[in-house]
Amino acid sequence: MSLRIRLLGTGPSQGVPAVGGADGAGNWGDCDPAEPRNRRRRTSALIEAPDGTRLLVDAGPDLRGQLLDNRISGFDAVLLTHAHADHIAGIDELRAVNRSIGRILPVFGTEKTLGEARQRFDYAFRPATTGFFRPALEGRIVAPGETFRLGPMDIELFDQDHTVMRTLGLRIGSFAYTTDVIRFPAESFERLRGLDTWVVGCLTTGTNPVHANLDQVLEWVAELRPRRTILTHQGDRMDFATVTARLPAGVEMGIDGLVLELP
Repeated sequence: MSLRIRLLGTGPSQGVPAVGGADGAGNWGDCDPAEPRNRRRRTSALIEAPDGTRLLVDAGPDLRGQLLDNRISGFDAVLLTHAHADHIAGIDELRAVNRSIGRILPVFGTEKTLGEARQRFDYAFRPATTGFFRPALEGRIVAPGETFRLGPMDIELFDQDHTVMRTLGLRIGSFAYTTDVIRFPAESFERLRGLDTWVVGCLTTGTNPVHANLDQVLEWVAELRPRRTILTHQGDRMDFATVTARLPAGVEMGIDGLVLELP
């Protein structure tokens, strides 16, 4: 089965640039403002199967702009990897998707993640209104170690350590998507063997208590040896030109809007 993955956002919780800067035009950290590939929205992705079935992974605060820029008006389900704001704060934007597809939208997540989403967006999980004047979502609880089916896709879920909470990684065939992780339990790491393409969170060239850094990711890549690795959830120390010069063959920085085609 072939897959198409579109990286809707590849940035950290505050985006790049963050609000601020001496002139109010943004705080870019080490990133060159003149390089458009350094401009990053909050991390999210859309996975599409050959029959057109689509899964949105995470719904952050940039969701409206991401869907408009990528001309995406609908999808079949949402998977929330965890409940941090940069991954669920765009839930209200899903009402426009309800209108576009004309039905309630299933949202997959762990019991904890869906519980937190319901607390913050209670109105989105109530019975649907005529015309979808608020989001109409149906929570579907999943857990690490489970596989759920969406269209022709078998979506395998596994546990990740994000220090402050657990997150979900996912694998579909020879593709894996693992954002917001600093350590993999041994069983989860084994599920990453034999990959063709891996999208993995890599916040910084320095150290961070809750996110993997570049040295960690390159160590993982050296052991797992996927054909292609794309970095996501990249912070403001990840200047495109500077980091690209350090990367070995087969590893690249993710760019907002990047489309991956898997045979």
